[in-house]
Amino acid sequence: MDKKDLKIVYMGTPDFAVEPLKALHENGFNIVGVITMPDKPAGRGHKIQFSPVKNYALEQGLRLLQPEKLKDEQFVDELRSLEADLQIVVAFRMLPEVVWGMPKLGTFNLHASLLPQYRGAAPINWAVINGEKETGVTTFFLTHEIDTGKIIQQERVPILDSDNAGTIHDKLMYKGCDLILETVNAIIAGTVKPKPQEELFQSESELKPAPKIFKETCKIDFNRTSQEVHNLVRGLSPYPAAWCTLNTGKEELSTKIYETECIEAAHQLKPGSIKTDNKKYLDIATADGFLRVKELQIPGKKRLTIEEFLRGFRIEDDFCFTDESAKI
Repeated sequence: MDKKDLKIVYMGTPDFAVEPLKALHENGFNIVGVITMPDKPAGRGHKIQFSPVKNYALEQGLRLLQPEKLKDEQFVDELRSLEADLQIVVAFRMLPEVVWGMPKLGTFNLHASLLPQYRGAAPINWAVINGEKETGVTTFFLTHEIDTGKIIQQERVPILDSDNAGTIHDKLMYKGCDLILETVNAIIAGTVKPKPQEELFQSESELKPAPKIFKETCKIDFNRTSQEVHNLVRGLSPYPAAWCTLNTGKEELSTKIYETECIEAAHQLKPGSIKTDNKKYLDIATADGFLRVKELQIPGKKRLTIEEFLRGFRIEDDFCFTDESAKI
């Protein structure tokens, strides 16, 4: 089968899904339909905003479908009319069997981890939060249970000490483009030998999950080690960002922290205590040392380097960071 004869339906929504779609389209694959989430209001003005995938599909004149419900009979009939041989899913949503089981060559997903590790909604964040030194991308065929289907191919990517969730997102996005092209070409050539994930582990206890990130997930606990807090900050930067509460004695300021550095130094201070020269550095005591804050944001202000922040905000001796909840 020639790639122009292979009819592909592509499903995705955010930026992460645009580059693989672009790679397929620019490499001459036959994209007969693109499916993305319905438009929704965003921002203070609640203006209708198109998804990144929709914007690209419209620019390229690709056929677009935006179903509210994936089991809707009208949508299923329209999808069936496209007569796709293969469906590709990148950062979309759970599909019902009536959808993923439709193409004769199956439906495969690009997942931003080395499956079976980090199944779930936030694999990039959790790999960095857990201090992993390596992650990657996986293509696998969809089945009933989420992220458990047979693995087609994988590519590994190192996680550097300088990386955060944002840089790993971009690395995996571009690595995923290459992997999707390789996977589709292998399917066309008939050389795919899918491997059950169960062959890659002996017990479910070996697997690290990647659940959805919530506000409480992002709260910093300075009773943990400097490295653990540093990894939490990295794993949530630039979005949604780790946060803590700056207690001034008069008010509690919910503070987002975007970049930090571990400082090894013995101390007898209470975790959350602050050391600063009010000019160039701000260190927060942890269980085993200090965390040097490089970039942060307080309510009503933009994201600032610590030098910018200290030029306009003086830290007094009784200020501290607490683990009490505050509104963001």
